[in-house]
Amino acid sequence: MTATLSVDWTRCDGHGLCAALLPDAIVRDEWGFPIVRAGAVDASDEADVRRVVAACPALALHLEQR
Repeated sequence: MTATLSVDWTRCDGHGLCAALLPDAIVRDEWGFPIVRAGAVDASDEADVRRVVAACPALALHLEQR
């Protein structure tokens, strides 16, 4: 089973916490909003990604199992 990280743009306020906590997977654009480098999450990184999803102050990150 594959997990995919995505951003709900209607909720994101560009705080940047996700990019600070997970810089290998998320970068910020010129306005400070997150860009997910690769949607698929490795099984070895899933616990870290879940922590970042839970830490998002706007609840804008989602980890979906496929």
